[in-house]
Amino acid sequence: MKKTLAADTPAGVLPDPRHSFWSRIAHEIGEAIRQGTYAPGERLPTEHALAQQYGVNRHTVRRSLATLGQLGLVRTSQGSGTYVEEFAVEVMLGKRTRHRQSLAQAGLKGGLRLLQTHVDEAEPGVAQALGLPAGAPVLHLVVLGDGAGQVLHASDRYFPLPRLAGLDAHLHQTGSITEALHRLGVSDYTRRESRITARLPSAEVAALLQQPLTRPTLRVTSVNVDSSGCPVEYACTWFAGDRVAISVDHAHE
Repeated sequence: MKKTLAADTPAGVLPDPRHSFWSRIAHEIGEAIRQGTYAPGERLPTEHALAQQYGVNRHTVRRSLATLGQLGLVRTSQGSGTYVEEFAVEVMLGKRTRHRQSLAQAGLKGGLRLLQTHVDEAEPGVAQALGLPAGAPVLHLVVLGDGAGQVLHASDRYFPLPRLAGLDAHLHQTGSITEALHRLGVSDYTRRESRITARLPSAEVAALLQQPLTRPTLRVTSVNVDSSGCPVEYACTWFAGDRVAISVDHAHE
């Protein structure tokens, strides 16, 4: 019987800087954290200093910092100030999203680790995403993604069979789904759709992410297609809410 990470228990993305002063400030500070301008553990300038820097009132700055706190990028210590979380990576979701590429943009190294592999009968949701009849065989992989020695996400990934039979072996060898797909004749693939929500993790997901059950995860479901538009992967990924902020790239859809 298959073993899945699925948990039925809001998604965080950096706000669009075009919408308001507070969203622009939150976006710029989040980008500065991603680029290393503010190091992990470093105290940010005071609300007063940020208000002067951006030419706004302290209430606007406070809202910006609260948003970054909800995304897990900063934490506020009463009477002491606001600090960059010890580990926070901004992951970009765009037309082409690759784990190693996202880490490289953040100046980190990491990869994917295959934990489990099964051949399942596709449940209706999985079958619909992959354009298969319900009950059709699919390759189901449970995968961990890490960066700089920290677990960033855990995922259930489904691939159509028999087309992508053996992908698990290639993933185990390369640590890269992109390379594994390439070896099986999929030279390129793009993200057709993504859905982002925030959910409390199941006990299994929390254990894999090494986080408390009470801390929300960012859950992303996505469908990837080959150059002809045929689905090659359906993935359900849980990101550690205190280590990852998800940013959606609208410029390269």
